[in-house]
Amino acid sequence: MPQFPKNELAQLVIASIVASDITNVVISPGSRNAPLTIGFSNHKNINTYSVVDERSAAFFALGMAQQLKKPVALLCTSGSALLNYYPAVAEAYYSNIPLVIVSADRPEYLIDIGDGQTIRQKNIFENHILLSANLEEGNYNASLKLLDKVLTKAVLEQGPVHINVPFDEPLYNVTTKLLELPKRDYCFKEKPIDVDILESFAKVWNTSTKKIVLVGAHHPDELLQTQLTHLTKDPSVLVLIENTANVSHPKFINCIDKLIFPFEEDELEKFQPDILLSLGGLIVSKKIKQHLRKYKPKHHWHIDNKRAFDTFHCLNHHFKVSPTLFFSQFFFLTKPVESNFRDFWLQKKSLRVQKHNNFIKKSEFSDLKVFDNVLKSIPDDSMVQLSNSSVIRYSQLFDINKTLKVFCNRGTSGIDGSTSTAIGAATTNKNQTVFITGDISFFYDSNAFWNAYVPKNFRIIVINNGGGGIFRFIPGPKDTNALEYFETPHNLTAEYLCNMFGIAYTSVRNEDELNHEISTFYKPSKHPKLLEIKTPRTLNDVILKSYFNYLKE
Repeated sequence: MPQFPKNELAQLVIASIVASDITNVVISPGSRNAPLTIGFSNHKNINTYSVVDERSAAFFALGMAQQLKKPVALLCTSGSALLNYYPAVAEAYYSNIPLVIVSADRPEYLIDIGDGQTIRQKNIFENHILLSANLEEGNYNASLKLLDKVLTKAVLEQGPVHINVPFDEPLYNVTTKLLELPKRDYCFKEKPIDVDILESFAKVWNTSTKKIVLVGAHHPDELLQTQLTHLTKDPSVLVLIENTANVSHPKFINCIDKLIFPFEEDELEKFQPDILLSLGGLIVSKKIKQHLRKYKPKHHWHIDNKRAFDTFHCLNHHFKVSPTLFFSQFFFLTKPVESNFRDFWLQKKSLRVQKHNNFIKKSEFSDLKVFDNVLKSIPDDSMVQLSNSSVIRYSQLFDINKTLKVFCNRGTSGIDGSTSTAIGAATTNKNQTVFITGDISFFYDSNAFWNAYVPKNFRIIVINNGGGGIFRFIPGPKDTNALEYFETPHNLTAEYLCNMFGIAYTSVRNEDELNHEISTFYKPSKHPKLLEIKTPRTLNDVILKSYFNYLKE
């Protein structure tokens, strides 16, 4: 027979989360959170996951919520456990991912008196949270209102919220009774933009001959794909995308750095748009950020129903609607404009692709060559999760199979939880998930495998260049006498971690070995698989610099 907590506040929290249609709760073990652990794990409408390491648990939940596009709850005990959630909370905040953080706490009279496992938990995430609710035992009407408010915020505004729940002992008393609350009916209706306002922007659009539409990280969306494809009918519009935008078209510029890096000053001036229309999440390309900050568009408009970052220091207007609603209105007011702007840069793109292919064909084995082989090998319709730093940047230099769905934690761009995020995302996905990571990011998040939920078809590709290779490429670190502290050189291998966690392991050191192993890597297996690709630490940056210099020739 199911057991539920006798504690009334715990019953209220559980009932409120169920009423909000939150069906997944990631729990890290502890004692102070026992009332909620008992209740969630016994509830028929809740799927519970036990992940010991709180930092990993938070990113695991973030990966789930990233794919489900609905809140996933996290539960931890009191004290420093809660602080370990912070990296994922910040990522969720900047990536618009709904997380519900539920922390057990000591009652007020035990805080700051030297009692064990206590810290000041109220409003602990205040700089990176949509809303915090600090509940009080005995004040259940007020707590119910707070719970309703904070959960509504998470659902409608798609971001992290925090519920802090104080529990006094006893913690383990149970009952068979279960509190139920009416299901909350959330309304997602968007308000269209006033046509008179939109017409004023359309007039500017219809008289501008140089327009760039820049698409950052975005979930796959068929309607958005169709709408962006419609823009290719206008020769004055150049669409720039990143691989995390999850849209594609032959007339889009999909490798921004590859196009921009070789530009001379006169070309950079030509590339300056009259209008920059941006949408989606944060941008990876440092080159486009540098360019648009120097050669500012006359007009920068951003489309997002939540927030607009002034990334290029020239934001003029924020359309507070979804991109699909914006375009469904805007296209009735716009018309193609005669211009050679798009075709001029598409010709440049074609030349870059030829040079890219020539260089890769003759290139030595290195990180660059590895990405060419790996990205071509991934099966259709897979989900691809990318770690940060070099991995996401290298991937932007290559065409990616348009059937793939590509994700990366670009909210804060940290390496700390990439593996955990990928595993959490994989639990929601029937298709195969392929996770590509660097060695430092992989070892940093090795506790990601300390759970029972890694799917058998999960595939990990670790590009081990012996330490943070990006610091050999970016200007600055190599010119100092402290390179070893930037680059973190090491001789570690993933083999022993794989043995410990039951992951099938293979390593390769050259292109022939890579092509041999990758040919069977994605096939069904009884265990997750990891392929470790060891690349030359001191050559990778040399080859990458040669690549960009070759594009300039």
